[in-house]
Amino acid sequence: MPFTLEEIEAHLEKLEGWELEEGRWIVRKYVFSSFMRGIAFVDEVAGISEAFNHHPFITIDYKTVTLRLTSWDEGGITAVDIKEAQQYNEAFERMRSED
Repeated sequence: MPFTLEEIEAHLEKLEGWELEEGRWIVRKYVFSSFMRGIAFVDEVAGISEAFNHHPFITIDYKTVTLRLTSWDEGGITAVDIKEAQQYNEAFERMRSED
């Protein structure tokens, strides 16, 4: 079941860097020290996404990786999107600590 706008906003307050876009996506841009670090992050994202069987839209612009999440089959943002976004943030923090 998709979250209401109020529920989405409450969750996003706890998710660093994520924003609601067009009322149907949650989006975050991650910036890396190099192109290859961004690609390594995308590899981490792929593993997380497979575990959830829920896949984001991914855009790679040199050292910036943008992720967009929504649950098409549910018609909006759900708990799966929020949990997955949190795991992406955790993967990003791990990678940043290694730099």
